[in-house]
Amino acid sequence: MDVMDASAPTHIAHRDNHTHRDVNGGWLRPAVFGAMDGLVSNLALMTGVAGGAVSQQTIIITGLAGLAAGAFSMAAGEYTSVASQRELVLAELDVERRELRKHPKDELEELAALYESRGVEPELAREVARQLSKDSEQALEIHAREELGIDPSDLPSPAVAAVSSFGSFALGALLPVLPYLLGASQLWPAVLLALVGLFGCGAVVARVTARSWWFSGLRQLALGGAAAGVTYVLGALFGTAVG
Repeated sequence: MDVMDASAPTHIAHRDNHTHRDVNGGWLRPAVFGAMDGLVSNLALMTGVAGGAVSQQTIIITGLAGLAAGAFSMAAGEYTSVASQRELVLAELDVERRELRKHPKDELEELAALYESRGVEPELAREVARQLSKDSEQALEIHAREELGIDPSDLPSPAVAAVSSFGSFALGALLPVLPYLLGASQLWPAVLLALVGLFGCGAVVARVTARSWWFSGLRQLALGGAAAGVTYVLGALFGTAVG
């Protein structure tokens, strides 16, 4: 059975059958990795404390403190990182805007040379550059894309990055604490729920990778489980030494 509909126009058939996954991950990638970070770090923190044979109340307080501290740290770090990146991009755009205003001919020749280097005939490259440079904002956008590799109309928001990081980390970090908040008195329900969450996050990440969902899920499960196991052993050793 043919994939394409023979009665459909070629460009429509090509559009419908030639699609790619979002290689940047969009919102999915940072959200899932934020949740993974919260899961692994809080699970490891709680298992490390539990290894020291402390009370149930201490484990709960540790988990909630790890959730709050990690979420605020992630939000602050993400806000600062994205804000700094955005400010740098805006500064570079100002530089390019001034160059376009002061040296329009040089910038036009620069753009034409770029198209020539990609195989466009010299005369056609200059004509394309001339037409694209008629509108100053369009010219700025083209130069930003070609020279800086950025899209001026699609700059990241520091506030959105901070809020999403806070929420995803907090959600992931909540899973190991949840069984205790619901009345569990042993560590294994918290570990089990966290490992299930890690497998689920890993499986979701497969949407933006070439790996199968089960491989990605098992890999994250193994890494998170190893972190929890190591910190539990360390907690038990430190608890014995201190005791």
